[in-house]
Amino acid sequence: MAHDHMIELLDLDAEVLQDYFRDLISWVGREAAGRPHVVDLGAGSGTGSLALARELPGATVTAVDLSPQMLAHLSSRAESAGLGDRIHTVEADLDQPWPDFGPTDMIWASASMHHMADPAKALDSAFAALRPGGALVIAELDSFPRFLTGTPDEEMELRLHAEMAKRRHEAGLHMHENWGDRMSQAGFTSVTQRHFDIELRPPLPLSAKRYAALSLGRMRHGLEGRLPSADLVALEEIAGGLAGRDDLSVRTERTVWLARR
Repeated sequence: MAHDHMIELLDLDAEVLQDYFRDLISWVGREAAGRPHVVDLGAGSGTGSLALARELPGATVTAVDLSPQMLAHLSSRAESAGLGDRIHTVEADLDQPWPDFGPTDMIWASASMHHMADPAKALDSAFAALRPGGALVIAELDSFPRFLTGTPDEEMELRLHAEMAKRRHEAGLHMHENWGDRMSQAGFTSVTQRHFDIELRPPLPLSAKRYAALSLGRMRHGLEGRLPSADLVALEEIAGGLAGRDDLSVRTERTVWLARR
């Protein structure tokens, strides 16, 4: 069930933030070779793989993830979209030596690099996997989505995000890295950085409210035992009543780096 909710959350992320993804994919597509082989690291539910395959009609995509459930969902989406012959999946732990992906023109890593146990080693592996002139794209979250407005809801949400940031730090996740500097240190050149400030104002569609409910529910699960029970109960009540609210917004920030081998 946890995997099902995570798959739904990732799919909704792409749907709700579609303007951001459209802008990003269009930019990355202009930087791609004519008929590129793209490797999608930590492909998740397949947002990047499908979008790049659509944007680049001559492309083939290798979608890499540790989760067989995610890869099965991705393969089903690719088949339904008529892209099954151009999107292939590989189950792999990217903290171990990488499989041979074959000649690679672009590596796409959306919200996956911060999970790597050793970012420097992962970037070295990416450098080695790419053809000369190939591109590495890293897209990361500067802030996780915030939805609530008005006190005391907004104040509580900020406290929850602060506690989640502590939890991620304790878990060793590499949030808020300067990936541009790390790419340069790994030998990449022509590093370009773009920052996206995303704000969707109310009223939001039902899909965005479901996105908010799943996001807050995941946060509540992650903070079990770390917050006063009163905060957790309040969060449950808020998450359960989002469908009837018309004051929700979506506020988040993403940064994307593109560099050449």
